[in-house]
Amino acid sequence: MQSISQECLTLTSHLLTLQQDHLEATGDFTLLLTSIQSACKYISSKVRSSGIAGFHGFAESSNESGETQKKLDIVANDVFFNVLSKSGKCCILASEEDKNALLLQSSKGEYMVAFDPLDGSSNIEVNISIGSIFTIFKRKDSKKELSESDILLDGSNIIAAGYCLYGSSTLMVLSIGNHQVNGYTLDPSLGEFILTHPSIRIPEKGSIYSINEGNASIWNNGITEYIKEKKFPSEGKKAYSLRYVGSMVADVHRTLIVGGIFLYPDDKKNLKGKLRVLYECFPMSFIMEHAGGKSTTGKGRVLEIQPTNIHERCSIIIGSKKDVEEVEELYKKHN
Repeated sequence: MQSISQECLTLTSHLLTLQQDHLEATGDFTLLLTSIQSACKYISSKVRSSGIAGFHGFAESSNESGETQKKLDIVANDVFFNVLSKSGKCCILASEEDKNALLLQSSKGEYMVAFDPLDGSSNIEVNISIGSIFTIFKRKDSKKELSESDILLDGSNIIAAGYCLYGSSTLMVLSIGNHQVNGYTLDPSLGEFILTHPSIRIPEKGSIYSINEGNASIWNNGITEYIKEKKFPSEGKKAYSLRYVGSMVADVHRTLIVGGIFLYPDDKKNLKGKLRVLYECFPMSFIMEHAGGKSTTGKGRVLEIQPTNIHERCSIIIGSKKDVEEVEELYKKHN
């Protein structure tokens, strides 16, 4: 990790530097990411003061998935919508918290953003890391009438994805493709995200697995065999350590940095899986693949899924390449 005192490069400055490599660039994409930065800075401030400001309790509502909303869920959702809609660079916004996407018919912007404004918000009460996750697409045909289906693209159409982790520090991890993933830490004294984790690469194999073992009774046979092998390894192999936070953004971030595997697979109760494609599985898979890792449903590449609605769910097994490939082989064996 580079020292901030040696290399004080802000996220905005870094984006402007990268923009110089693209003569066709208009600056709109940089402005869009600047808007997302602003949303994350505001949410970070509210997360850090949530206990004092009274944002830690439940709101009297639930989101599109039927999950009870925290007050901070609503605040974060409103911030993303307000900042992105006023940026003038977006035409469609799709959030975990709302049934339908927002179509900005009057906007000349051509970017489409799907986001989970506050992943893991059930952990606010116990002061565990939570985060925001986002995926960015570019509209394919600006001449036809705008519709929600425009954002229902497979992962090959993602132009950028990222997440902001609100933990011991506020860290934004971003990939704009080209096998590059960078991490930027928010410096409270400057109010800026500073490049602190350049060119993140995940180890090819790890020694940690992350899964909700409370679902063990409904796992498919491939997952059951894999976890058994990690807990009770065959002779000559070492057992893996279990680490499970319960916030996808926190668990996947740890996996990205130190290696290993995160699993939220399909099971006997959730036949398609439980996490959402557009704003959870797609962005994390995009980041992981560009960092040298792998992401699969167990039966195929996550980024090849063609979603049919903005809240579609899927199975996801993501992390170090060799670890994920072990699970893929077990899916083949048992299916």
